[in-house]
Amino acid sequence: MRRLYKILLILVLITLFSGNKSFANEAVKDTAQKEELNVREFILEHVSDSYGWHITKIGEHELSIPLPVIVYSQLSGWHVFMSSAFHESHTKEGLFIAEEGKYKGKIVEADKQGNEIRPFDISITKNTFSLLFSSILIILIIMGVARSYKKNPLQSRDGFVGFMEMFIMNIYDDVIKPCVGKDYKRYAPYLLTVFFFVFINNVLGLIPLFPGGANVTGNIAITFVLALITFLIVNISGSKEYWKEILWPDVPLWLKAPIPLMPVIEIVGIITKPFALMIRLFANIMAGHSIVLGLTFLIFITVKMGPAMNTTMTVLSFLFSVFIGFVEILVAYIQAYIFTMLSAVFIGLARVEPHHKKEELNH
Repeated sequence: MRRLYKILLILVLITLFSGNKSFANEAVKDTAQKEELNVREFILEHVSDSYGWHITKIGEHELSIPLPVIVYSQLSGWHVFMSSAFHESHTKEGLFIAEEGKYKGKIVEADKQGNEIRPFDISITKNTFSLLFSSILIILIIMGVARSYKKNPLQSRDGFVGFMEMFIMNIYDDVIKPCVGKDYKRYAPYLLTVFFFVFINNVLGLIPLFPGGANVTGNIAITFVLALITFLIVNISGSKEYWKEILWPDVPLWLKAPIPLMPVIEIVGIITKPFALMIRLFANIMAGHSIVLGLTFLIFITVKMGPAMNTTMTVLSFLFSVFIGFVEILVAYIQAYIFTMLSAVFIGLARVEPHHKKEELNH
C-alpha cells in the first residue's frame, strides 16, 4: 500500500510540474503578442472543448493531436477529414471554425447571405475522445477484476485487485445498500458505473498530458446526461406510494384542491433534484480547473510590477497550485461519492412503501 501511495504522489507532482510548465509556455507566448492579458479568455480556452488535442508550442509550431471531423452540411453533404486541415488552411471544404460570436470555437459554414450557420456536427472532439477513452478504461479495469474473482473467488486479493475491491465494497456496502433499501441489488450496477465514470474522468481531467486534461465532468452537457439518466431511473421505477405522495399528498384538502399547491411543489421537486446533481458536479469541477489556471496566471500579471513582486508571486502561485492540485484529487473522489450517494438516496425515496406495509415489516 505504501508503494501505491508513493506512485500516486510522484504522478501528482509530475502532473503539477508539467501542467504549470505547459500553461506557462502558452501564457508567455500570449504576453509577447498582447500588451494586456485577457484572464477570462485564457481560462475559457483551456477548459472548453476543441477539435484537436493541443499539447504545447515549440517555437512557432503548435504540437497537437488531430481528431476526426465529421459533419453534415445541408449545402454540401457529408464531410470527413482530420482537424489538422484547419491548421494548414483556415477553410476546409467550405467549413471553418468561428473565431467570435455565438458559435465561437465551433465548426460553421457561410450561407448564400454570408451568415454563419452550424452544420450537423458529430465530430470526435477532445471531450468525446476522452469520454470514449475513459469508458474503455473502466470496462477493462472492471472486467479484469471480475476475471480475477471468477478464476478463484475464495482467494484473498492484494495489489490493484485488492485496491479495487476496497473501492467497490465501500460504495456497495456504505452507500448503495443503506440509501436504496431492499431493492439495492437492482440498482447497484448503475450506481457503481456512475461512481467509477465520474471518479476516473475527474482524475483524468487533472492530468495535463495526453490522454488526460479534458474537462469532461466540467462540461455541463455531460453532467446533464448523467442527471437525466438518474431522473429517468428514479421516476420510472417509482412506486405507487411515491406517485401518490406527489400527486395527492397527505396534507389538508385545501392545499390540494381546487388549487393543486402541494402537487405543484412536489412536481417542481422532481425536477430540482436532478438539476442539483447536474450543477453540483459541473460547478465544482469547473471551479477547480479555473482556480489552478487563475493562480498560474498571476505569474504573468505581475511581470510589470518588478522582479521582486514577480518572484514572490511566482513562488506563491506555484505553492498554491500544488496545494489546490492535492485538494482537487480529494474533490475528484468526493464529487463521485456525492453524485452516487444522492442518486441512491433519490432512488430509495422513489421506492417508498405504503405505511401499513412498513408497520407489518416492523412487527
